[in-house]
Amino acid sequence: MSKITITAALPYANGPVHIGHLAGVYIPADIHARVQRLRGEEVLFICGSDEHGVPITLRARKEGVTSQDVVDRYHKIIGDSFRDLGISFDIYSRTSNQTHKDLSQAFFKNLYDKGAFKEIRSEQYYDEQAGQFLADRYIVGTCPSCKNEGAYGDQCEKCGSTLSPTELLNPKSALSGTVPVMRETINWYLPLDEIQESFLNEWIGGKSHWKSNVLGQCKSWLNEGLRPRAMTRDLEWGVPVPLEGADGKVLYVWFEAPIGYISATKELRPDDWEQWWTGDSRLIHFIGKDNIVFHCIIFPAMLHLRGDGYVLPEQVPANEFLNLEGQKISTSRNWAVWLNEYLEEMPNRKDELRYVLTSIAPETKDSEFTWKDYQTRVNSELVGILGNFANRVLVLMQKYYEGVMPTVEAVQEKYRLFDRSAVVGGKHPMVEEYIVPVVKLLGQYQFRDAQFKMMELARLGNKYLADHEPWKLIKTDADGTAQVLSEAVQVLYNLAMMMEPFMPEASGRLLAQLQVNPDAKTRKDFWMAGDGVDGVWFELAAGHQLGSPGLLFQKIEDDVIEVQISKLQAAGAANAAAVIAESASKSNNSGTENDKNMSGAIEAMAETKPEVTYDDFAKLDLRVATVVACEKVEKADKLLKLTLEVGAETRTVVSGIALHFSPEEVVGKQVLLLANLAPRKMRGIESQGMILMAEDADGKLVFMSPSNAVASGSGVS
Repeated sequence: MSKITITAALPYANGPVHIGHLAGVYIPADIHARVQRLRGEEVLFICGSDEHGVPITLRARKEGVTSQDVVDRYHKIIGDSFRDLGISFDIYSRTSNQTHKDLSQAFFKNLYDKGAFKEIRSEQYYDEQAGQFLADRYIVGTCPSCKNEGAYGDQCEKCGSTLSPTELLNPKSALSGTVPVMRETINWYLPLDEIQESFLNEWIGGKSHWKSNVLGQCKSWLNEGLRPRAMTRDLEWGVPVPLEGADGKVLYVWFEAPIGYISATKELRPDDWEQWWTGDSRLIHFIGKDNIVFHCIIFPAMLHLRGDGYVLPEQVPANEFLNLEGQKISTSRNWAVWLNEYLEEMPNRKDELRYVLTSIAPETKDSEFTWKDYQTRVNSELVGILGNFANRVLVLMQKYYEGVMPTVEAVQEKYRLFDRSAVVGGKHPMVEEYIVPVVKLLGQYQFRDAQFKMMELARLGNKYLADHEPWKLIKTDADGTAQVLSEAVQVLYNLAMMMEPFMPEASGRLLAQLQVNPDAKTRKDFWMAGDGVDGVWFELAAGHQLGSPGLLFQKIEDDVIEVQISKLQAAGAANAAAVIAESASKSNNSGTENDKNMSGAIEAMAETKPEVTYDDFAKLDLRVATVVACEKVEKADKLLKLTLEVGAETRTVVSGIALHFSPEEVVGKQVLLLANLAPRKMRGIESQGMILMAEDADGKLVFMSPSNAVASGSGVS
């Protein structure tokens, strides 16, 4: 049995994890790792925080803290969120620790000693005011393709063009806002053009089993022709280059970050870590499509040059992107559903999130999450189909048989769930129809289709109950009722087993209600179906005592969804205001003052929404309002009902801020009100507008209030 090393892309430690990350990388990776463990494979599931790179230093400068402060904060937030969601990493490490530093430097030095790098002198942009060379993301300017003024030195995130800093129009430093100059510097480059000819063309050419989106992107890069790429940078924050005379230089983050998978393995298993990266071990990378080039070209090239028996990735099942409510998810614009906030606000709905995100996983193309669709899928599918089936069966078993599996005295053909005479040569019709397809789809990294097939078994169970109506049958046919409910319980048992990698907590609850605890062999027998193994349809014997029934899932009410939608609307309104304010700042300030303002706006402007005109912004009626009364909304933990004085008018606004503020803290506050938002009913209360909030560095809500008291009803312009 070979070892399987499963890696999930290292999340960048400059912000929390959002649902796009979960749908694209971490939930599919977790499903795969769980399935492999259930099949009895020897698995290491590796991840950790990526803690170096320019965006972290930019955030640190913006917040007036150190880069270490930033990564320490977000490493904890991200790690806690993964743990609380139940992502089953064997280790969640970080790239700022000593083990990673030592291993990355040793890896670089090994390649250097082998002559793998080219030392190249080149001219790069230098910020004379900041006194340092500028990495690609420290340079902003106008994209030569789409004229976006917020393009980075390596990419325009508006049109997707790959750029070099010298291609930008009107380049400026993100550190000081000044115009950079060109200066000569030395860095060490990986000669990807040579490696393409000697290795990459043939290696990638043999990967016909990879997903088409992954293979297509790789071949596109190869067809364009690879060029040498710098593996060092002139920066202070990062892993220092381990060479004499390389002061002020660090390893390129995309050189050392993938080594984080190896260093995390070493941290976890210091005595045998190499066995997971050499020999007959198998390596599988779960990533998003924006990381394909690094995991399929650069990292394999590094491992190939290193030699020493290092294995190369067997599979790289990269996914596309998840959009949110019709827009691209954006960290800088706060247009996201953050995992840490979701877990705080909906702590008992972890599996619901896993289920919905798997249902809409962007496996072959970009997909979209909306809160209404989330509510529909939970209520209609999890509650209405799966949960309803489980609850009806177990309640009826308690009602008619006190939870004890009955003995069926006379089996009747008309009540059979399946034809038992078809169980020939170990081939079971239920296994072949439901379990084998799920196992095969999971083996092909088609998690969305596998989960849908799992739900077909729940639909079958519901239809079986509806067809035979045991609650009516009990009045005329006791044996028939016992047969129907026994068959239904067997469906539940196998369904609970099948749910485990998709919804581990719900699976555990259902197994507890069935009062069974399958051992490792039972689980392996189940999950090996279709892989040269006939598989088993597991059944509980007559006399087995079932546990107490309970609801597997809870319905999601409208007010819960309205709170989430309101949060996004507030983020949208705040961003529209920020865009216009920034535009006005650029118009009203000139020269040096405008340059100073640019640095603070870089991150906020990098991923703005599609451009708006002043006429668009003018449609927003923003006013200062005073909170004159506030109370909690009955049976809604997250909602406060605010009474606002807006000039001579009094308005009622329902806001989802009850977890952050008590009613007493809110009364007397002056707030920013979006006054012309269409009214919306929440918990039977008509909300007449929306108050706008900001979020501080710790994720706490802050009122957007004027610094000095102004008359209620004053307009904001």
